[in-house]
Amino acid sequence: MSRIGKKPVELPEGVTVGIEGDTITVQGPKGTLSGTIPAGISIVNEGGCLQVTRASDQKQHRALHGLTRALVANMVEGVTKGFERRLELVGVGYRAQMQGRKLVLSIGYSHPVEIEPPEDLEIEVPAVTKITVKGIDKQKVGNLAAAIRDVRRPEPYKGKGIRYEGEVVRQKAGKSGGR
Repeated sequence: MSRIGKKPVELPEGVTVGIEGDTITVQGPKGTLSGTIPAGISIVNEGGCLQVTRASDQKQHRALHGLTRALVANMVEGVTKGFERRLELVGVGYRAQMQGRKLVLSIGYSHPVEIEPPEDLEIEVPAVTKITVKGIDKQKVGNLAAAIRDVRRPEPYKGKGIRYEGEVVRQKAGKSGGR
């Protein structure tokens, strides 16, 4: 049995879960998230804990068991605490600023790059070289952070670019000047 899949998901105070057919809806203080339950997987609410079970030991059911439990746990955590991803800009003259809801990046191109976040996500710029992406859906937060990073990925020679906070960029040696 899946070690992740058989762990119960505890529901904190103020979180309600609705299961209708193959749809699960989690509602909490920060908002509402919903997702689909794969065929062969069932979720039962047992007094403040969600238990995820699978129908059989088929390979597909075994694979979806832990995944479904992790997705449900992320939904519960998202509506209670929320998720955030931090990025940092490394490079001379690289900076970020907010114009209304838009993120405007000056990162060495001939033009500023503007990124408009979706309605359910929020971007903050606590410092000129720091960006924070916040939201309740872990996947959307990660996708927006990855899209911002893709505007100017860190390069391996000088390390300049947009990177996740704490990301280690391995540096390569430049050209060797020997004859």
